[in-house]
Amino acid sequence: MSRWLAAMPLIALVALALLFGLFALKHDPRVEPQALVGKPIPDLVLPTLDDGRPVRLRETAKGPLLVNIFASWCAPCEIEHPVLVEMKAQGVPVVGIAYKDAPDNTKAFLNRLGDPYVARLVDRDGRGGIELGVTGVPETYLVGADGMILAKHTGPLTAQVAKDLWAKGAR
Repeated sequence: MSRWLAAMPLIALVALALLFGLFALKHDPRVEPQALVGKPIPDLVLPTLDDGRPVRLRETAKGPLLVNIFASWCAPCEIEHPVLVEMKAQGVPVVGIAYKDAPDNTKAFLNRLGDPYVARLVDRDGRGGIELGVTGVPETYLVGADGMILAKHTGPLTAQVAKDLWAKGAR
C-alpha cells in the first residue's frame, strides 16, 4: 500500500499532463470566436440556394437581422431549427448560409423542417465561413442596421438565447 501512496503524486502529475496536453491539442490560441464582433460583415459573394446566382452578403444582410450558418448534416442545427422557424413567425429576418453542404441536401433539410430564411446562400467549400470566422455549425451572427456585427452565438439557439440575441439588435 505504501508503494501506491508514494506513486500517487506521479500518477496525478501524469494525469494533469495528459489533460492539459489534450486541451492544448484541441485549442488553437489564434482562434478568436468573437473576432468580428464590432466589425462590418465581410464582403462575401455567395451563390443562392435557389438558382446559384451570386449575391453579395453585405447587400443581403441589411440589418437588423440574423445570419445563421447551418448544414443538413449538423444534428445541433436540426435541434435549433424550430427556434428559427418561430423567429420567422415573429417577423425576425434571418439569412441562412448552408455551410459545406450539398445544395440538394440543404433543400431537402428545409423542405422537411420548414424554411425560416429570407435568403438562402451556399458556402459549399467553406471559404466564406473562414472569412466569417466560423468555428463550427451552427453559428448565428446579429447584424445591425449599419452592417456591423453586433454579436455572435456559437452552438444551437434556444428560445431564450435567440430572444436575448435579437434584443441586442433592437437597442
